Amino acid sequence: MIKAVIFDIGNVLIEWQPERFYDSAIGENRRKAMFAEVDLHGMNDKVDLGGPFKETIYEAAEAYPKWREEIRMWHDHWIEMASPTIDHSVKLLRALRSKSVPVFALSNFGIGSFDYAETVYSYLGEFDRRYISGHMQVIKPDPKIYQMLEDDCGLAPETLLFADDRADNIDMALSRGWKAHLFENPQGWADCLVSHGLLSAEEAAA
Repeated sequence: MIKAVIFDIGNVLIEWQPERFYDSAIGENRRKAMFAEVDLHGMNDKVDLGGPFKETIYEAAEAYPKWREEIRMWHDHWIEMASPTIDHSVKLLRALRSKSVPVFALSNFGIGSFDYAETVYSYLGEFDRRYISGHMQVIKPDPKIYQMLEDDCGLAPETLLFADDRADNIDMALSRGWKAHLFENPQGWADCLVSHGLLSAEEAAA
């Protein structure tokens, strides 16, 4: 019996594709060169661990003067990287809540970037509980963040159903006894929710 459904946010509710943004902004070849020289995802992990949004990115930019303006884009054009909404997933979130199924967020997300995202994506305020890594100062797939969620919600691991786009995050959830779905597209997630009896096929339709 599933007692709560847990959504990751990036690439589950909102597309998160920094490489795609940079390919458009500076061209694929320059993007590849920059990502080879600068650990931009590592920089983003620092934000997701609670580091200040702008300052963390601008400090990285100063460490790589050759790429200063491009790295600053990670902050200055962040909402363009975190877009668009995956509309079918939002419909699933709302369908679950309309049936009084508790819905949580568990996401690697910075404090400042999440505050910004909330001003653009109102549905981020619709969760029953939100577990945002920046506030928790730990990121998936560290087992501590899963433990913190379990302790806070008080539900048994086997009653939790979690969707995430990264296999390492899913593997950790499964190792803790959660039910989990590797998100590749919203229809697959819809089918999973139907298979668990949480939604009808009609309720889960795009």
